[in-house]
Amino acid sequence: MQDEISEAVLANQDVVKYLRGGYGDSGPQAREKINEYLDELRTTQRHKFYRALQHPLYPILRKIERLHENLHYVANAVGKHRIVYASNHKSHCDYLVEPLVLDDNGIRPPLIVAGINLFGGPLGLIHKHVTGAIPIRRATKDAAYLIIFKAYVAEVLKRHDLFFYPEGGRSYSGELKASKTGLFNAALSAERANLVIIPVAVAYDLVLEDHILAHQSVKKRQRPFGREVAEMVRYAVGYRSRAFVTRRDLESRIDRLIEELFARHANLGVTSGRQAVEEAAEPLETRGIVVAERGRFRVRERTVLKYYARTIEHLLVTTGRTH
Repeated sequence: MQDEISEAVLANQDVVKYLRGGYGDSGPQAREKINEYLDELRTTQRHKFYRALQHPLYPILRKIERLHENLHYVANAVGKHRIVYASNHKSHCDYLVEPLVLDDNGIRPPLIVAGINLFGGPLGLIHKHVTGAIPIRRATKDAAYLIIFKAYVAEVLKRHDLFFYPEGGRSYSGELKASKTGLFNAALSAERANLVIIPVAVAYDLVLEDHILAHQSVKKRQRPFGREVAEMVRYAVGYRSRAFVTRRDLESRIDRLIEELFARHANLGVTSGRQAVEEAAEPLETRGIVVAERGRFRVRERTVLKYYARTIEHLLVTTGRTH
């Protein structure tokens, strides 16, 4: 089927015009660019394997409670129409959960259009050969790419539904971003009389990577996708230290620390380990820095704890004197 799509794309009148020099480029270099972009766009969806991906993603998916899946518009349209789903984009969970929702309700799986930053390394191979994701270069103005992408989408829509995110990347501020219209135009160029565009929204109570997005606020640079997934898993599963600290042990350690600080004439607001734990536990837990479980504490934000430890570190170090 990919060969059929490729042949149809190369026969597209705009592609032919480009190869003949109609947009300023022609000859072997123009054909090489077209073939490179076409090879980049080729994708295959192996649905059985795609469905199985939910198992290694369980640590993330188990944190998501799905409610109020209003699919009656989709169910009514899917029988007689080719569908383009246009969704809001707050989280990496969007493209993990939304296809599963469709599949769980017996709706044919669409191909997903995703940023090319998601196509590096092993994940890129999964997208290209399993999930059926189509990479998109959102920022490019290369005429060859824009022409080939438009032609490719038009051909894909003759065989598949599409799922994409008009905002482009995720919203780092929480606000709905302005829509990019390129893929809408590409879909309309397919000239399918039965084409419908269905708006989709995921209304999160809590976004799994809210700590990550909120600290960035505005996307200044593309962070490695693998790092973002690792952070999501961390917030989904919770950081588990190699050792748990019981409240009693923690209080006794703080008692010894307080004695040492008193000996160094530190200005302290607490006089015992018990008082320190009682006053610190609730605010640290509220901020997601530690978790209290049955009289034990475990750390979720080691870096933040180290930050506070360093604020008193100078009181515990005996500095050398020079003469």
